[in-house]
Amino acid sequence: MNPVAAFPNVYFLGIGGIGMSALARWFQANGHRVSGYDKTVTPLTEALTSEGIRIHYDDAVTSIPAEVRDNRAQTLVVLTPAIPKDHQEWAWLREQGYDIRKRSQVLGLLTAGHYTIAVAGTHGKTTTSSMVAHLLHHAGVNCSAFLGGIAVNLGSNLLLAQPGDPNAPVVVEADEYDRSFLTLHPDIAIVTSTDADHLDIYGNKEALVESFRQFVAQIKPGGTLILNHTADQSIAAAVAEGVRVIRYGLSPEQGPELYADHITAQGHQFRFDLHGPLGDVPQLQLAVPGYHNVENMLAACVVAQLQLVGQEQLKSAVAAYRGVKRRFEFIITAGEKVYVDDYAHHPREIEAFLRSLRALYPGKRLRVVFQPHLFTRTRDFAPGFAESLSLADEVVMLAIYPAREQPLEGVTSELILSQITAPQKSLQTKEQVLASAAIDENFDVLATVGAGDIDQLVPRLRNILDIRWNGVEA
Repeated sequence: MNPVAAFPNVYFLGIGGIGMSALARWFQANGHRVSGYDKTVTPLTEALTSEGIRIHYDDAVTSIPAEVRDNRAQTLVVLTPAIPKDHQEWAWLREQGYDIRKRSQVLGLLTAGHYTIAVAGTHGKTTTSSMVAHLLHHAGVNCSAFLGGIAVNLGSNLLLAQPGDPNAPVVVEADEYDRSFLTLHPDIAIVTSTDADHLDIYGNKEALVESFRQFVAQIKPGGTLILNHTADQSIAAAVAEGVRVIRYGLSPEQGPELYADHITAQGHQFRFDLHGPLGDVPQLQLAVPGYHNVENMLAACVVAQLQLVGQEQLKSAVAAYRGVKRRFEFIITAGEKVYVDDYAHHPREIEAFLRSLRALYPGKRLRVVFQPHLFTRTRDFAPGFAESLSLADEVVMLAIYPAREQPLEGVTSELILSQITAPQKSLQTKEQVLASAAIDENFDVLATVGAGDIDQLVPRLRNILDIRWNGVEA
């Protein structure tokens, strides 16, 4: 029996989050009455509203729909960690005794009893999970997917399997924040990275790595761990007896049994040959640039091979993959001028993104507009951010996006800016960034980078640059 069938009403606190909205769409598609609260209107909340989901933006108990307020026993409340502890609606729902579950707990309920493919890692998991879902879907494998980004091919963060197939696999993004992924018991797990992050939760990297050990220990007997060669290799020893471990990386010199060879960049495309324990696949063509994306695709391909996707199907599916919104997303390409947007918010992600941009556009002047995400992450990794951002010719820093956090004394964007060694650097507001883009031609490649609300700049910058570079309004 469906473990959530007892709840005809599902109410989301923080419905506009990318992971929360995927769950909301699943419940809506499966006949539940879905509603929710979020702090601000976004394109994603507007999309949910257009799909028939009721959303309000004021923290008031009276704004909670009547069927939720009047039917406690028939209502499931789904909570995101981003909701502040003094939230009035959350307090009232707790006091009234509602069944309140974290998003990760609900994801665990929905995947229980299903063949589960879980993608974990401190970075790379959204792109890799979207690749897995795309490859399977394109090859005709009936599957579902809960993604942490909007997959361009799907136009959504949710893929629903055709009904009536109890064996359809489920692809999920397994989030390490708050140890959320420990609600999952996958058949296949990918671990893309175990770099230090979320130290506000874990305290130190070893505690983070230990949570990954606990996660891979939950892989079902007979399952598979696909482990990036740069991740902490000690986690491989935590798998249960009979779980296969496949390590992957960009080249055989790095020691993995799954690797790429003959990697070449042609325009925005990368070509490479896959060599792995489940068979070689020559001449793969990936339209999403970046060496890190070649690496991500290796892991996704071996999952497809485990699901018995053939070589020609795999080559076709890889060639058709178009990426995830805000992951190396080309906004404008106009002659010698380029504008790219990326969600990177960890020093390793930023380094990989900027090195790939440099490889694509050697000798071009690169301006990066970066918005730090979280005070704690800025405090913990300021030197790493400064080092990676210094790969640019010019760095423009925005103020820190706080998300769920309160300000920390002495922690501002200046903490990163002061350590950046790029030839030019400045601290600007969003309006200053827009004003500069309208008059300043001193760059060839523009990149907006960050996980906060910097995406609000993208359509406005696109409009400004389209007028300047193409002479037309977007």
